[in-house]
Amino acid sequence: MRFGFYLPTRGQTATPEALETLVARGEALGFSSVVIADHIVFPVTIRSKYPYTVSGAFPGQGDQLEQLSLMAFIAGKTRALRLISSVMILPHRNPVVTAKMLATIDVLSGGRVTVGVGVGWMREEFEALGAPDFDRRGAASDEYIRIFKTLWTQDPASFQGEFYRFASIRCLPHPVQKPHPPIWIGGGSQPFEKVYGQTVTNIDPVLRRIARYARTWVPHSSATADMVKGDWDKIQRFMVEQGRKPEEMSKVYSNFVYVLKKGERPEAAAPYFKTFSGMDLPYWREFYLLGEAEELAEKIRAKAANLGGCEHIVLNPLDWGMEQLELLAAEVLPRVAAP
Repeated sequence: MRFGFYLPTRGQTATPEALETLVARGEALGFSSVVIADHIVFPVTIRSKYPYTVSGAFPGQGDQLEQLSLMAFIAGKTRALRLISSVMILPHRNPVVTAKMLATIDVLSGGRVTVGVGVGWMREEFEALGAPDFDRRGAASDEYIRIFKTLWTQDPASFQGEFYRFASIRCLPHPVQKPHPPIWIGGGSQPFEKVYGQTVTNIDPVLRRIARYARTWVPHSSATADMVKGDWDKIQRFMVEQGRKPEEMSKVYSNFVYVLKKGERPEAAAPYFKTFSGMDLPYWREFYLLGEAEELAEKIRAKAANLGGCEHIVLNPLDWGMEQLELLAAEVLPRVAAP
């Protein structure tokens, strides 16, 4: 089992000096990967339009470092950490340029890129970027993944799709990793109405995308055990329909985390959780990772068991002081890894 941690992408902890210190310490503590999130612009009205998911998380000023640029920066500051985009919002960028940038980072990092992708959820961001129609983002994302694989494995490369097309082009160098960098796809069932204020009646297109293209599946952190089981049953069936074997798919457990010190009350974490979610304390305790080290290790082991086992645990510390990273490495993860 391998362990990764998210990088901060905004605020005082996202300065060049702070980021370099953080990844150096993470590498020394034995983490195997560093994970970088993705947003480019935000509507000023985001707090009122998306109160549950992003109350305070995105202050409306667009204060967030760009994902691929940050991955390239971190590649030059580390030697062993795997660089994971989680998730890259596929339709936001030109797919040919994106494929080129990812291949370049993979070459310059010595083959350390993992491409975690998703379809996005913020309509205003799509409109500002001139991305494909928001309501067609799933179909566009499927096409982008096929474009990535085509450009990473063929020379010359040709592609004819609904959104993009090109004929007999060269896009070299190819990535170091063969046949291409691993592709993680996030998604699946979750309490959409509560989290996003949206109604989702059919999750099958997402599960079919995972079954067709993903090397690794990343379920939503807020998915219940029953949701995960139901999604996995369908993914396995869809994989067989695609001529794939279910054992080819690995899984990741990913979640927000705050480690309480001995005797510290859960309410102490509330200011940190409010940065990422407009939910209340009972919700955070149920769906996220909040507790003392032993309790958190038990929760993580249970979540991994719900997935039928997983190869990677990715945690997003809510307090970007070094103390939380140290507590995870010293107190939580050894208990998770213990037989």
